[in-house]
Amino acid sequence: MICENNTYISLKGALCRGDWYKTKEILLKGTDWILNEVKVSGLRGRGGAGFPTGMKWGFMNKPSDGRPKYLVVNADEGEPGTCKDREIMRHDPHKLVEGCLVAGRAMGAHAAYIYIRGEFYNESSNTQVAINEAYAAGLIGKNACGSGYDFDVFVMRGAGAYICGEETALIESLEGKQGKPRLKPPFPADIGVFGCPTTVANVETVAVAPAICRRGGAWFAGFGRERNAGTKLFNISGHVNTPCTVEEEMSIPLRELIDRHAGGVRGGWDNLLGVIPGGSSTPIIPRSVCDDVMMDFDDLVRAESALGTAAVIVMDKSTDVIRAIARLVEFYKHESCGQCTPCREGVDWMDKMMWRFVRGDAANSEIDMIWELSKQIEGHTICALGDGAAWPVQGLVRHFRPVMESRISEYHKKNPAREADIEMI
Repeated sequence: MICENNTYISLKGALCRGDWYKTKEILLKGTDWILNEVKVSGLRGRGGAGFPTGMKWGFMNKPSDGRPKYLVVNADEGEPGTCKDREIMRHDPHKLVEGCLVAGRAMGAHAAYIYIRGEFYNESSNTQVAINEAYAAGLIGKNACGSGYDFDVFVMRGAGAYICGEETALIESLEGKQGKPRLKPPFPADIGVFGCPTTVANVETVAVAPAICRRGGAWFAGFGRERNAGTKLFNISGHVNTPCTVEEEMSIPLRELIDRHAGGVRGGWDNLLGVIPGGSSTPIIPRSVCDDVMMDFDDLVRAESALGTAAVIVMDKSTDVIRAIARLVEFYKHESCGQCTPCREGVDWMDKMMWRFVRGDAANSEIDMIWELSKQIEGHTICALGDGAAWPVQGLVRHFRPVMESRISEYHKKNPAREADIEMI
């Protein structure tokens, strides 16, 4: 069956690609069967945390107390360097809509809210068109796919706040409140949207569920390695010859990923300075680590970084790495909700210090000071935004301290009077 280009994102195009195939049979197999396949697959959350998906969805299957259950899809993709979820919503929205139905069935939810970043106008429009087509075809709504299971899908638009990517801030925003993270516990699986049991899941995590159920969890687990199974969407940007978003198996070596799909580093691998492997909140790693690190949860933790959203930002030797990290810290300062003192005050201090490091207008002792400051922010906030601001700084100090010291030395050679002022302080 051949699809014309103008039907690519339509229901007709989705059917050509195998979406909605035997979905009724999947639904009729029931909650336990779907959850078991997801657990067998080894799927871990694709939004950054990497929590086992089958276990997370299973938290919703407690004895009912009469409250409805909800699935909330986190499509508030605001992490700098990350653009994987928007590709699904823009080019393959039916995969997400079908995934909502299958995931909702797994947790006994009868409604899903897809919370889409406010700037994603086209993605929101395409997703809404796919939802309308699915309703018209009887694939969702009353008696979804003829299975006897009722399921509704709604699109909600954000307003551009990065903090609403945090699951409880997203829930607050969905309810019409300020998007500020909640204290946990209680967790969303107990008290979520509208005070009801809720699971918040990433777009990519939800979209892959139907394929796992159709092909089997063992098939999905055949990709990657133990604890890091399956395929993953990788965004490769920065100083590469052909930036792209590509689906590859987990545990692929970073160098192979860049060379195979992004045309290699601009100027060759020897011109590589460092890579941010998982979006702006993950620590940068230098070329010496990039040579043999694998792109999965465990190996990047071993390398003192993280997979995060798998947004690979490549920097060649023309990069001012101090300025690059300073710009990321400035982003987190701007996006902090201000609820937690360590984040509100600490990230502001880090921002001011980082721009002084960019100029070199600092003392070597301040490198240790900003490290300690980042450690006081990390792990001391309600949500992980503080961690996301601290980790890039820690990666810079860990691997590029000589660059920082050299910048400081050069500045004070040109400004000896300023060096005396700093020493007096």
